[in-house]
Amino acid sequence: MKLHIHNSFITELPADKDQNNIPRQVEKACFSYVQPVVPSKPVLIHAVAEVADIIGLSQTDLDSPEFLKVFSGSTVYSGTKPYAMCYAGHQFGNWAGQLGDGRAINLTEVINNDQLYTLQLKGAGPTPYSRNADGFAVLRSSIREYLCAEAMHHLGVPTTRSLSLMETGDPVLRDVLYNGNPAYEKGAVVCRVAPSFIRFGSFEIFAARNDLENLRLLTDYTIKHHFSDIKEEGVSKYVALFSAVAKATRTMIIHWQRVGFVHGVMNTDNMSIHGITIDYGPYGWLEDYNSGWTPNTTDAQYKRYRFGNQAEIALWNLYQLANALFLLIEEAAPLEAVLESFQSNYEKDYLQMMQDKLGLTGDAENDLILIGTLVQLLEKAETDMTLFFRMLSKITKDNAGEAAFETIRIAFYNEAQLPQNVRSEWEQWLQNYLNRLQKETISDEERTNKMNACNPKYVLRNYMAQLAIDAAEKGDYSIVIELFNVLQKPYEEQPEFEKWFAKRPDWAREKVGCSMLSCSS
Repeated sequence: MKLHIHNSFITELPADKDQNNIPRQVEKACFSYVQPVVPSKPVLIHAVAEVADIIGLSQTDLDSPEFLKVFSGSTVYSGTKPYAMCYAGHQFGNWAGQLGDGRAINLTEVINNDQLYTLQLKGAGPTPYSRNADGFAVLRSSIREYLCAEAMHHLGVPTTRSLSLMETGDPVLRDVLYNGNPAYEKGAVVCRVAPSFIRFGSFEIFAARNDLENLRLLTDYTIKHHFSDIKEEGVSKYVALFSAVAKATRTMIIHWQRVGFVHGVMNTDNMSIHGITIDYGPYGWLEDYNSGWTPNTTDAQYKRYRFGNQAEIALWNLYQLANALFLLIEEAAPLEAVLESFQSNYEKDYLQMMQDKLGLTGDAENDLILIGTLVQLLEKAETDMTLFFRMLSKITKDNAGEAAFETIRIAFYNEAQLPQNVRSEWEQWLQNYLNRLQKETISDEERTNKMNACNPKYVLRNYMAQLAIDAAEKGDYSIVIELFNVLQKPYEEQPEFEKWFAKRPDWAREKVGCSMLSCSS
């Protein structure tokens, strides 16, 4: 097994001078050197050959004893020095100060095909940023992260990738519901792959400490290695960086809204400067379309990170990044211009995205009304988002209103109890939609294909992940592997997996892990 090591982060940026791996404040450093805890009996559950290929590894490498040792944390790969990153953040809108990689350890950076990647273990032991935690992860959260990152990639959503999922052989104590009933669970570790794991909070910590030297060092490093197409000089390059981050973030949020994904913990320390989805904790996909839904039990009261608020939170987080970069730019106007454009461009992108979901082109002004009415209707009755948009593609221009309603009927959780006035509103909307389709010049088949390329048939619903977890905790990984295979082709029909194209079952409505989740991992 040969990796092409590239240690730019630890050679070009300041390291923590204190080598003690104990919880503490780390000053004037971007990272601390740490060693993964050697697991007692690591076992490879699954690895992603496609991701291995991206970083320069083969299937033979995945099957090797060395792969098991390196990516379980048992041994340190030659020429590398594992480290945990120092950053801060706003959590649920409040400044939290230093946070950092509390249960993540970066193994190294690698270069393959002129692309830079960081390999990171999640759940490999404590770091100086672990605070009161142990730095480990349990099997259930590791399965959720492993599957979700790959599911998101194949949905076309910018994301970290998963390389490997391993059991450690060591029990981990967790209070899954935070109700004073901790229990031991199976420990696990996931290897995550990304261009880097630099976050908004990586800049915030230096700004909060007025450490302009290291703020500039980190920002220049980020531009040099990750935004090398930026050619501006002086402070203009920092504005260009902020603009690029804002654009990438906006694109990511649009994709979240398109597929019905809710991150659940959009703190600034969980926001990547690459505009990729990171830190899969209490996430979820909308079952019924509900703009007020959050999967996070910690957010249950105020619903800050609810589905319908994700764009606003992304903008709020960008304001915090702007505040940090302002110390380098010393002028508010260019940053404000970027922030103002985020909102207007998001609205345009959202309209285009929704037109794509509905198979419509042009006529933006009238479509905005059609879309607005649809969103209101989806919330009036418990309507499965994924099934609705997928079935909508089957409607043809020559359908009558009743036939159109029959086509989407299976998307309703309790269609028999739809109030008559709501049913009438649905029939009216469908008639308006059919009238709108008459303006489209493409055939029904072409429109169906376009809609099906935008609206997934299969997403990682929480109950699906929980079924995989329940089996895995008994030593059966067949559902993990089956879901991995299904989610590699989420837009294809895959009739052999039709059982996963279904509404959330009643037993999962309130079951732990299937509706809302805690941050416990």
